Amino acid sequence: MYTPLYIPTPLKPIFSSKSLFFLATPSSSFFFKRMGHLIEEKALGDDHQRRDSLEEKIKLFFDEEDEELDRNSEGDWADDEAANNELHDPIERKEFWDSQEALLLEIMERCNSMGAKLREEIGRVVERARETLVCSCSKSNSDGCALCLRRRVVDLLCLKGFSASLRTSKWRHTHKFPGGSHEYIEVMASTPGRKKQIPFLIELEFRTEFEMAKACDEYRRLIAQLPKSYIGKSDYLNTILRVVCDAAKRSMKEQKIHMGPWRKRSFMQMKWSGYNDRKQPSKDQPWNKFSLSGITAAVVVK
Repeated sequence: MYTPLYIPTPLKPIFSSKSLFFLATPSSSFFFKRMGHLIEEKALGDDHQRRDSLEEKIKLFFDEEDEELDRNSEGDWADDEAANNELHDPIERKEFWDSQEALLLEIMERCNSMGAKLREEIGRVVERARETLVCSCSKSNSDGCALCLRRRVVDLLCLKGFSASLRTSKWRHTHKFPGGSHEYIEVMASTPGRKKQIPFLIELEFRTEFEMAKACDEYRRLIAQLPKSYIGKSDYLNTILRVVCDAAKRSMKEQKIHMGPWRKRSFMQMKWSGYNDRKQPSKDQPWNKFSLSGITAAVVVK
C-alpha cells in the first residue's frame, strides 16, 4: 500500500537523479504543497503519471505557482514592516539565496545534459563567429556588434548544415511595459519518436541580460553561474528566467531600489517569445538528418 511521503520542515533542496525536485521559495506555502504532489507522483511510478518528462513537470509546477506569485507581487513589499524584517533576517536570507543557487545549478545541469553534443557543436560555431567577426557598421563596440555577430553565427550554422534563422520578438507599449523588440537565433532540432521539431534558442549575450550595477553580492554570484551564451530549449530558458528574475527582485528590495518594468520576469519572457516570424526553408529543398547524442538536428542540404 502506498503511503504519502512526508516533507520535512527543514528548508533544504531536494535533488533526484531522474526528476527535478527542489525547494526554491521558503516563504511560500504553495511551494510546499506543489512539491508534495510532485514527490508523491515520483513514488507512485510511471504507470500512475504519464506526464513524466522533466520539461512538462517544470512547466506545470511554475505555471501553477505563477498565479500566487503574481498576486503576492501586486502589493508594495517595501511598505510591509514584517516583510522588511524578513528580508534582512540572516537565517531566512541565507536560506533564500542558498536555495536559489541550488535551484539554478540543478536547472543548468539538466539543460546542459539535453542534447550535449548538439550544444557543443553550436557552441564551437559561436566561438568561431566571435573570433572571425569583422564588423563595419556604426553600432560596433569593444565586443563587436551584437547584430553582426548574430548574423555571422546564423551564416556559419547554415554552412554547417543546420536549419538556423534569426527570430524577432516584438511587443506593444502598455501601461505596464514599454514597447520594444528583441532578436535572437533559433535552430530547429528533431528527437527520436517525435514528428514535431523542437526549437533550440541561442541568446549570445545571455548573462549580460541580467547584470545590474547595484546588485547585492549574492545576486552577482548567482548570475555568475549563468553561461555567457544560452543554447537550449525554451522550457529551460523560462525556468531560468523565473529563478533569476525572482532573485533580482529580492536583491533590489534588499538594496531599496525600485525595480524597473524591464527587469520583471513577464517582460523578460517577451524577449524570447517570437513564434510567427521564422522563415522556413522552401519545401522543394532536400532535407537530411544530423544525429548528435540522441538529438537530430534538421538540416537543409545545400
